[in-house]
Amino acid sequence: MKNITFYGRFEADILAGHKTITLREASDADFSAGDKVRVSRYEDDVFFCNIEVIAVTPVLFDELNEQHAVQENMTLPALKQIISEIYPGLNQLFMIEFRLI
Repeated sequence: MKNITFYGRFEADILAGHKTITLREASDADFSAGDKVRVSRYEDDVFFCNIEVIAVTPVLFDELNEQHAVQENMTLPALKQIISEIYPGLNQLFMIEFRLI
């Protein structure tokens, strides 16, 4: 089973089903539809759930929209700010859509 980490601040949203995508750089997006993935917190590697990847789709930073923000459970300005902090200057992202299993 593959692994992925999320910052701890996103754990509750993932477990509640409010966060249904993650935006990653290419090196963090080596997933395919149907992959079962073990999820843990980035800060301490504590496991908190398993997800199934629905799709992996390229998306440009400049193309991020309100729908992406809804799927991330935040506002569009907040989403763009967080992505800019995590991946400064990166325009090519990959949207990983997922569901809890």
